[in-house]
Amino acid sequence: MLAFFILGTLVVLGALTVLAAAVGSAAWWVLLGVVGVLLLVGVYDVLQRRHSLLRNYPVVGHLRFLLERIRPELQQYFIERNVDGRPFDRDTRTIVYERAKGIAGEKAFGTELDVNAVGYEFLVHSAAPADEPPRPPRVRVGGPDCSQPYDMALLNVSAMSFGSLSANAVRAMNGGAALGGFCQDTGEGGLSRYHLEAGGDLIWELGSGYFGARLPDGGFDADQFADKASHDAVKAVSLKLSQGAKPGIGGVLPGAKVTAEIAEARGVPIGKTVTSPSRHPAFATPRELIRFVARIRELAGGKPAGIKLCVGTRVDVLAVVKAMLDEGTEPDFIVVDGSEGGTGAAPLEYEDHVGTPLTEGLMLVHNALVGAGLRDRVRVGAAGKVATGSDVVKRIIQGADYTNAARAMMMATGCIQSQRCHTNHCPVGVATQDPKRARALDVEDKTHRVHRYQRATVAEATRMMASLGATCPGELHPRMLRRRVSPTDTRSYAELYEWLRPGQLLAEPPMGWVDDWERADPDRF
Repeated sequence: MLAFFILGTLVVLGALTVLAAAVGSAAWWVLLGVVGVLLLVGVYDVLQRRHSLLRNYPVVGHLRFLLERIRPELQQYFIERNVDGRPFDRDTRTIVYERAKGIAGEKAFGTELDVNAVGYEFLVHSAAPADEPPRPPRVRVGGPDCSQPYDMALLNVSAMSFGSLSANAVRAMNGGAALGGFCQDTGEGGLSRYHLEAGGDLIWELGSGYFGARLPDGGFDADQFADKASHDAVKAVSLKLSQGAKPGIGGVLPGAKVTAEIAEARGVPIGKTVTSPSRHPAFATPRELIRFVARIRELAGGKPAGIKLCVGTRVDVLAVVKAMLDEGTEPDFIVVDGSEGGTGAAPLEYEDHVGTPLTEGLMLVHNALVGAGLRDRVRVGAAGKVATGSDVVKRIIQGADYTNAARAMMMATGCIQSQRCHTNHCPVGVATQDPKRARALDVEDKTHRVHRYQRATVAEATRMMASLGATCPGELHPRMLRRRVSPTDTRSYAELYEWLRPGQLLAEPPMGWVDDWERADPDRF
């Protein structure tokens, strides 16, 4: 491990310096003092629990914090050269880190954004802001066929599996969820024992590999699913159809990474490569999908059952909606994952060129449900680079009821966006299965950081809603979000996009929807 290599190197240098000082000049004693100080700093770094980076990289890790102190002068240099990590802009990263640490998010001077740039979006406040509610709003998830509805927070932990995350990262996120009363999505890697340790609420996600409820041939094991879904911590079950970062393909877990713990969580053989199919073997049509969702809801004892997808064609979405109408049942929720969503590893061209971005996908699903008269029965979640209170508010305006965050929750847990998740060499122990690296992540400290980040972000979203004149999420409206469409013109979302009326697709589909509505077939994707 690098930490002990650094400390060992300092010890060796100290010994050599002592020998040199014994036979040489007094200057060697000065050098010995320097080495001694560095050794003490290194020991302190390894023992402290606040900074995961220093636990894995004692002494040398301080260079990063030195650069942070002089960042205003160097930030453009680093950003332009892609050294500082670019999944989030600088202000977003600052917001997440400061909220996780409990630091107030004030900033001197004004915005650094180009408010005159085409594409710039902003929320419009009311001349008569509303009073903030005494408690953060929650969303009741559970339609008519659900007997155990769940009140969802406005911001939750998005789908991340044990395997992509370390055990300590899973523990910290679940502990934060337990403290803050929000949900953690398990990801498709199975319901591991680390998800259950802290008692946080869980959404158990089931992918095409059916990990954790899997027959030896890769099929769905209903008995095993029912047994695990009955756990008190599991508040809902989610069927993953596709993922924003790599829609249309399954995942591959190399055999070298299938440890005994991961094999236990996923229900697969130890040491053997596991491949998730690109599509579910349990169903092949929209109608069969809806029937399968109804089945897993029944197996879960009436807990909310939903689907997660990155939107492809509008025809596919409408075909699923028609299946809901025909079958007389529907998912309790649909989580829309935008193509800008991240992952530990995905083919680069899939990340950049496949899948619908969150804004378009979210509004499509929302409008399809409204137009079919189903929106009041199905809750909609949004995931894809959600990090701040303004992100939460914008996504609700665009059609969501609640949001999920993955990247920001990782950052609250200590992620520094080194973008080495796929190498197993995460420097702070968040996205690795290397126990020596994972030990750097102190679970108790990061549990409180996750809690503080979520609480502060939801509080800011609630405050922003009140500034817009809304007392609850249901009062937000597309008129409240505007986009600059030219150097001299801005338009609200109400003007930019078409918003269907309840039941409009059933009565008289608008011209732009007619062809897709007619082509949509509940018996064929």
